[in-house]
Formats: sequence, structure tokens, C-alpha cells
Amino acid sequence: MNIAIVHNRVDAHDAPDAKDVLQQAEAVTAALERLGHRVERLACTLDLEAMRAELTRRQPALVFNLVEELAGHGRLIHLFPFLLDAMGIAYTGAPAEAILLTSHKTMAKERLRGAGLPTPAWAGPWPENAARLSGGSGHGRFIIKSLWEHASIGLGADSVVTTASAATLAGEMQKRSPMLGGACFAEEFIDGREFNLSVLAGPDGPEVLPPAEILFEDYGPEMLRIVDYRAKWEEDSHAYNHTPRRFDFDAGDNELLARLQEIARRCWDAFGLAGYARVDFRVDRTGKPYILEINANPCLSPDAGFAAAVDRAGMGFEQAMARIVADAGRHARKGE
Repeated sequence: MNIAIVHNRVDAHDAPDAKDVLQQAEAVTAALERLGHRVERLACTLDLEAMRAELTRRQPALVFNLVEELAGHGRLIHLFPFLLDAMGIAYTGAPAEAILLTSHKTMAKERLRGAGLPTPAWAGPWPENAARLSGGSGHGRFIIKSLWEHASIGLGADSVVTTASAATLAGEMQKRSPMLGGACFAEEFIDGREFNLSVLAGPDGPEVLPPAEILFEDYGPEMLRIVDYRAKWEEDSHAYNHTPRRFDFDAGDNELLARLQEIARRCWDAFGLAGYARVDFRVDRTGKPYILEINANPCLSPDAGFAAAVDRAGMGFEQAMARIVADAGRHARKGE
């Protein structure tokens, strides 16, 4: 099959989180070529007309969609798959509507709440509706996050704030929004454990891969236990070197892990996901899980969580890519 791998354009001055898509493209290219596919790589920009003309000229049977942003903005991630829909070209991963819904964090939380799925209370977003609270009075500990951006952009040791009112919380969002892509929201901070559950499409439906927990090793009581930007991207930082993932658990966690797997499957259905996805959780001190985020097209770098879960499941990366490509073909045949 002739497959075009399309990713967002990356420049030399871009940050590590942006450059990571090149590692993903290299890994996927190698896997697809070993599977016997003919592969071309294209970089997408905001010039969608040029991309439309290029795809029309090349006529790929399938696009492997690795576009994570356009012109440095995560909020534009959905534009490329919508173009593919308009052109009638099949593509891997989640459909454009699901990418849009999951990328806008408070819209995603509204969908989760409507589906009866647990997610922390929140306020905002700023600037559209900063005074809005999804529950509570605005008193307590909140983590302020970007509304659109991914890869823990803007998250750091000062991201968790303690506020006494909705007005104070709104003021914090206003102050921090320029560092968070211009739009942000505040989420109730869940002090506890952190889990990632990857999901992979298969011939018999979605398969939840082995659950992973992120550990916070050598974190003193004064240190914030979150996977912030440093933990993901700054290789010389304490956070990067002391937040390993684990897949081995005691029997006492079996009930919790089964609950997380059930919720991950429900998220897949609630958002109409396809191909592959990852659901991020926090579990509070009482053992109650909360969904932090739905990653509709998570990172496919060899050192990222999805590849680690694939390996833990006893499946090769090539096999996982084959299943993602096959799932895209099934959706194309259904006209989805």
C-alpha cells in the first residue's frame, strides 16, 4: 500500500516537544516499510491548499496522520484531518471530530461528565468563561493548564495554586494564560497516583493494553508530584530522571486496574475514537480514579508510553502499526 506519513513542519529552533514528531515519523516509517508498504513523508503547514494539491498529485491510499499542531498552535490540530475528510482520503487514528473534542480540554470534560465518567471539577476556560465553575466554590487546590496545548506545555512546580474564591481563581487564570497558549482552565488538583492506559484498535474491537503507573521517585514532601514539562522533555532535570513508569503491580491493585481498564474502554466509545489512544488518570488517596485527559493520537516515539505498553503486551511495534493501518481501512470502507 502507498502510505503518506504526514506530520507538522518542524524548524531547527523549535522546542524538544515539537521536534519529537520527527522521531515518531522515523519509527512509523521504518515499521511500515518492514511491513511492505511504500512510504512517503510530508510536512504539513497552514498552507492547506498546498497540502491538498500535493496529496492530489501523490494519490496515497492512506495517510498516517502525525500532525500535532500547525504554526505552533495545538488548537489547530484538527484542521488537517478535516481536510482529509473533505478530500475523501482515509487516515489513521481518531476522526477529526474526536480530535477537536479531545483537544479542547473543557469540552472533553463536558463530554466525560455527560457520559457519567469521573473527571476532576474545573473552572473556566479563560478567557471565554473564567467565572464558570463545574462544581464547588473555587476554594481549594487547583492546577492551571493550557486549554489546547499538549505535551505538558506550561506545566511546572508553580502550576498548582491554592485559592479561596472563584474570583481569585479567575485572576490566577488570567495571569497565567499568556504562558499557556493564550487560553487556560483550572482543574481540581487530585493528590495521589498517576496512571496511563493505552488503547489499540483490533479486529474484535479496542484492546486496552497493560496499565502503566508513573512513579515519583526521590520526591520530597515539598515537591509537586505531577508529570510536568521538565519530566517529559528536559533530560538533565530531576523530574525527567525520577519519573519512571511501571507495569508490575501487587494483587491489591487488581480491582483498581480493572476499573481503570473499564473506564478506558468507555472513553473510547464516548468519544468515537479509532486506531489508538491513551487515557491519563489520577487516583486519589481513597482509591477513586479521575480522568485527566483523553489523548486521541498519542505519541508514537519508541521511548514513549504507548510503545512501552505495546511492548509489555508482548506485541511488536510493527504489529501495532499494522493494526492501526488496518483499522483506518475498516473505517474508510464504512465511510466514516
